[in-house]
Amino acid sequence: MSFPGGDGEDAAVAGDPVVLEITDTSSSPRPPPVSVSDLSLLHPLPSPTVTVRADRRRLIESSSYFRALLGGSFSESGREHVQVGCNLEAAVQVLRYLFQPSESFTITHHNFLPLLEGALFLVVESLLVDCERWFRTMASQTCAALVPLDFIIEAWYFAQEHGVTFVQDICPEYLAQNFAHVISRRSFNKIPYDLLCSTVECPHLTVDSEKQLCEAILDWVSENMKPCEQPNPNSVDGHLFLLSKVKICLLPLEFATGTKRHWFDFGNNSVCTILNLLKDSFKTLMGAIADGNLEGYCIRITEYSKNIVLSGCPQITTAFLYISVLPTDLDVSLKRRIVSSYTQVDHRSFILYDELEKAAKTLSFRNVHMVDLSKCPNVHFGAATDWLKLAFPELRIFRALHCLAFCFDDLLYLLLRCPWIDEIDMTIDTSTIIPKQSIVSSSSEVLGKMKQNPRRYYTLCPPYDRQLNSVSSNISRLILEGRNDIDDVDLLRISVLKYSLCYINIRNCTLLTDNGISNLLLKCTKIHSMVVSYTSFGNQSIQTLCTTDLPNHNDGHAHVMAFNIQELHLGGCRGIDAAALSQLMSIINITKFLCLRETSLTDDGLCKFFGSRLEYLDVSETVVSMVSLAPVIRRNCNLNCLKTAGCHSLLFEHNEVEHISGNKYGDFLQEIGSTGFLEDVEMGWGFCPIQIENLISSFSKIRRMTVGLGTTLAENVLCALPMICPFLESLTLRFQVISDRVVRNLLESARNLQVLCLHYCLGNLTSFSFQEKAPALRILRLQWVTPWITNDDLTILTKSCNLVELSLSGCKLLDSNSQEIISSGWPNLALLHLEDCGQVTVEGVSSILNCKALEDILLRHTGRGIGRSIVDDAIRELPLLRRLALDLCDACEEGYDSPSNVMEGRMMRSLRMSRCKTMRGSCLELPREGSSKPVHRDTIVLEWNSTRLTTTIVKERV
Repeated sequence: MSFPGGDGEDAAVAGDPVVLEITDTSSSPRPPPVSVSDLSLLHPLPSPTVTVRADRRRLIESSSYFRALLGGSFSESGREHVQVGCNLEAAVQVLRYLFQPSESFTITHHNFLPLLEGALFLVVESLLVDCERWFRTMASQTCAALVPLDFIIEAWYFAQEHGVTFVQDICPEYLAQNFAHVISRRSFNKIPYDLLCSTVECPHLTVDSEKQLCEAILDWVSENMKPCEQPNPNSVDGHLFLLSKVKICLLPLEFATGTKRHWFDFGNNSVCTILNLLKDSFKTLMGAIADGNLEGYCIRITEYSKNIVLSGCPQITTAFLYISVLPTDLDVSLKRRIVSSYTQVDHRSFILYDELEKAAKTLSFRNVHMVDLSKCPNVHFGAATDWLKLAFPELRIFRALHCLAFCFDDLLYLLLRCPWIDEIDMTIDTSTIIPKQSIVSSSSEVLGKMKQNPRRYYTLCPPYDRQLNSVSSNISRLILEGRNDIDDVDLLRISVLKYSLCYINIRNCTLLTDNGISNLLLKCTKIHSMVVSYTSFGNQSIQTLCTTDLPNHNDGHAHVMAFNIQELHLGGCRGIDAAALSQLMSIINITKFLCLRETSLTDDGLCKFFGSRLEYLDVSETVVSMVSLAPVIRRNCNLNCLKTAGCHSLLFEHNEVEHISGNKYGDFLQEIGSTGFLEDVEMGWGFCPIQIENLISSFSKIRRMTVGLGTTLAENVLCALPMICPFLESLTLRFQVISDRVVRNLLESARNLQVLCLHYCLGNLTSFSFQEKAPALRILRLQWVTPWITNDDLTILTKSCNLVELSLSGCKLLDSNSQEIISSGWPNLALLHLEDCGQVTVEGVSSILNCKALEDILLRHTGRGIGRSIVDDAIRELPLLRRLALDLCDACEEGYDSPSNVMEGRMMRSLRMSRCKTMRGSCLELPREGSSKPVHRDTIVLEWNSTRLTTTIVKERV
């Protein structure tokens, strides 16, 4: 068979034919020649030899190699049969390129390297140009999913071996601009050292955060430091070089502290750098400007960036934001002015904004769609909003979780300045005080020490409503969870979003009334998803949802707002009576997420729900039974979350509701098994006894499981959980009978287990339980189940798992040395709860304060040794601290001093101080010597929001 010529005719007709014998070994037998049209059918190639008849003239015109071989003075030039020794696949691909119609031949990552090798060997200039054009085009695409990482690595090795400079130049650029995607690939750790170095040095390096880059480098270094037969000569210096490229000043504090566990020197240096920045970032930045080294403090933002995540970086100030979007050639004096203006506490100089805006001094990054400034207490959000407007004209999502400084006025200003944003999340911790608690007294005061930060938008406040109404806002998702500084008036102002708002989360916004929520719903009729748990949402709001006279709706049930509800969370809304809830249940038939925890829901109400699209259902702590629940499960085959903990009536019959036929328990499990999609389950009363065979099909996809009072899982079932639930990530057991065998098997076999909580469980656990390695475990809560734990057991535990949350209760054998074991073993702890744990704090809390990433601390009955200044010390030493709970029984100096200055650059949300016996005089005094056994009588709760400090005395321990 022969190759067609340029005019489409057979080569034998179009020109002088030549037979090419392409082989890797000259002694191989010669197969009959084939035509080029049949080359694509040869799979696999008849290695090591292929014989092809081709047009001599086309070969000479297209290839310098054939020009010299067939048209020169070599003896082969006149022969009709010529031998060519080269890579067989490469030669075949080149011939296909030369002789097949161009429209039927494309370059892909599958044939690129053979084509390139063939083009180099046969010197086909046009193919070399096409290969380079294709490779550059491929590299210009910002979606790494289009090209396998293995291909990039192979191309790099090939380019190094053959000296292909354009590939050597493009590979690092491609990896750099797609780095955030590349690091998730399994073959990331196979990237050669020199390629990785070139990538991290590339100015186009694109990551969501500095943490993402550092984590990737540490993973790569850990994998490539493993013992091997031939040690890498670059191992030591190379690893240090890679880590030196990380801007440690931009790492989240929790992550930096965590690196101390395996990379102590690097982690310790990172933590010290971050803490030093917290003390005086102004001096540091001004020094960097003087030294011409400001780049080391600039956030990585490139033209390819999509997300900017600075969450957990308390060292970040507004100055860091602005210097990161300035041109590198900007005048030094202007840089000094910017750093000076946006670092000072009072933020008085905003004249710079006009200068930057008018002179277009800042860079614009249109690909950035998400910015996360959560847990960044030193950012001034008025100035940050101006930064967002200047630099990110296509921003869609803005997150500022746990930032008390991000107040309602900042939200309004953000709506004015950046109306194109689609989602805003300003969640803070929910209030410690819940309505059912008995409050002895409560008082609040405006935070007088908070400076009235003069922002640009203050001048806009009087005509604010008119200005907001003139803005076409795109906000569809607004999350205000925990914001007890927002009232009905503020909620009414939010109704300016009536044309766009679809999702609102006001969970635990305790100042809002049912009337205020109802008024919002009357105006924002496009809302289809609501999280209103633990608010005053009540009958009036339900009547608004179920009303029939809303405007702009003309078809069928569409005029009823509740008919369009897709997500509804009413947990803890005790202002709803059973009749109103039943009315609502009869309408919300397209709902996918439904939470009715701790409401007045009854069987009669649940039976009125006929929806079939549920994916999430929570009826915990209600009086429903399986009579009404089983039909709901049967209709909703896509249900993946089912929570029924605390449903004491789950197995009871109710005469007013016709129950399902047969055995209710058996039918119920059968209904669960028929779904096949459950990933999250909370079960209590009504699930006992349970056989393994009944769970295997039902729970095979479970990731999160909570088993509480009312259900007893047998030991064989608990031991089989890793087999029953191979994807299990979180397990909480309350009031279960457990053993060493159960715990060890969980840690050994549940390889994805990240959360293990054991509360009030019975059984004969010993120190043998936790000696098994559990590298994935991050959260461990042992409440009154391990009284035998000693310091030696803690030491073993630190070597077995890398925790970020630890909660221990009833571990009376622990002493003051336990602190050092905990702080050195888990330096990145974010939560530490110790209750009735021996004498842990008898000598103070100095080692606990060495866990610089702590956000939540509870110390109760842990030893009388805590000093008066504990509150100020904790706030000063722990930049991320949000919650602190103490017991006056542990005070060594007759009580604790009240905090002096919390709000400025801090994240403190709540302080709880429990008292075992009320005393005359100061509320912070200790009970006198000789008093009876401590009995908790009340708790002093201090809570901060963006504007006020509230002090409450609750008649119980909270």
